[in-house]
Amino acid sequence: MQEGVVTEIAVTTPAIVAFFGYLLVVVAIGIAAARFSSAGISEFFVAGRRMNRFVVALSAVVSGRSAWLLLGVTGTAYLRGAGAVWTVTGYIVAELLLFIFYAPRLRRFSEVYDCITLPDFFAARFGDRDGRLRLTLGVVILIFMVSYVSAQFVAGGKAIGASIGLDPSTGVLLTAGIVLVYTVLGGFLAVSLTDTVQGILMIIALVALPIIAIGDAGGLSLVVAELRAFDPTLIDPFSLAVGVAIGFLGIGLGSAGQPHIIVRYMSIRDPEQLRYAAVVGTIWNVLMSWGAVFIGLVGRVYFPSVSMLPAQDTENLYPMLAYQHLHPILFGMVVASIFAAIMSTADSQLLVATSSVVRDVYEKVLRRDQTLSARHLVIVTRCVVVALVLVALGLGVVAQNLVFWLVLFAWAGVGAALGPTSILALYSRRTTRAGVLAGLVVGTVTTIVWYYTPALKSRLYELIPAFILSLLATWVVSMLTEPPDRVEEMFDAMEGRPDGGSA
Repeated sequence: MQEGVVTEIAVTTPAIVAFFGYLLVVVAIGIAAARFSSAGISEFFVAGRRMNRFVVALSAVVSGRSAWLLLGVTGTAYLRGAGAVWTVTGYIVAELLLFIFYAPRLRRFSEVYDCITLPDFFAARFGDRDGRLRLTLGVVILIFMVSYVSAQFVAGGKAIGASIGLDPSTGVLLTAGIVLVYTVLGGFLAVSLTDTVQGILMIIALVALPIIAIGDAGGLSLVVAELRAFDPTLIDPFSLAVGVAIGFLGIGLGSAGQPHIIVRYMSIRDPEQLRYAAVVGTIWNVLMSWGAVFIGLVGRVYFPSVSMLPAQDTENLYPMLAYQHLHPILFGMVVASIFAAIMSTADSQLLVATSSVVRDVYEKVLRRDQTLSARHLVIVTRCVVVALVLVALGLGVVAQNLVFWLVLFAWAGVGAALGPTSILALYSRRTTRAGVLAGLVVGTVTTIVWYYTPALKSRLYELIPAFILSLLATWVVSMLTEPPDRVEEMFDAMEGRPDGGSA
């Protein structure tokens, strides 16, 4: 199969035209959404809670995937074979459960108590009068999300450099510039609509490419036969060590603590539509994930040795396979799908970081005794978006090692800190503010300590013990402290009882 394989990508004009055509579409969406998002801070951050169920489904799914799915999972499947399916199974199941059980309770509560950010929810749920809990959450989210955004910018630059021949530094600036334009103009509405376009583009590329490549290889039976001849474990999804499989499955535990995913649940027009969103989102998740796994498997047939890939990097498998098997225009769309995956995460994380500054620090802590106009808050928000993009660019240029060090902890750290605490806040009447603060600290510290203890890290992904210990810390401390007032009213609001809550 490897005879005559081309291992370098030669960029063509049709591919470049297709790629930049995609960029024009996302900028146009930002311009079109600008007027709506200028109406107020609620419109800017959660689209006034009027989002369509289909848009919420796709936006929630693709904002959590980034280039990790298109480049990381395909590379993992190339190296580990069918066992890579466990890397996607955990988050698919977790996000289905979140849509069905977690999201409706959060959406109902957030409307009654006017919550537009995750710290808003915690502050309302636990009577955070002095702002200490809100400020702690805002700072943690800000640090992790800005670092995440910076890494996405760097990844965008590398993807453009490898695929269409632009200098990586120019690619970083282009990535940041496009995200800045449609986010600062259109806010959450533009981010969600572009995520929907990006999700459609991603699924077309991830489904079409493996089908075409398998067909060109002579069919699925021949691909399986070649993989079996090369290494029988490549076609066995149960060939992984138990610890590795559990670690892969544990990735899903982080989903409940990702604010850029959770805010989608708060934005839907009607909480009853979340079941529809669960079905659509899960189908999308399954198709994209299986597409990525099959790309890795068929890629191993075409490139038996990693030395055959550009820069000997498994993360170059996806664009290389697309270059070999697709028309230049379709190849340009595949490059755009990589860029789409990067931007769909970067824009969402940028918006969450901005909301932490404007809503959770500026409006609710620093200026909490003042009445601020909607126009003033929107102007401040747009200024903060620009400032955070500049900070993220600065991190990417002068502190790239620090950025990627922080990103290693972002999913696990935020997931372990915010996941257990938010679940208990929604389901346990005994949860207290002191318990939540304890869970935040324990989840974050455990993630870091576990990661830097080789004997522990080699046995289990740090998110799993950090999540469990954060859950225990929140529960134990809550049992020892007094719950907030009006808990029954709050649970009435979550469960949709007509007398529940008080705005």
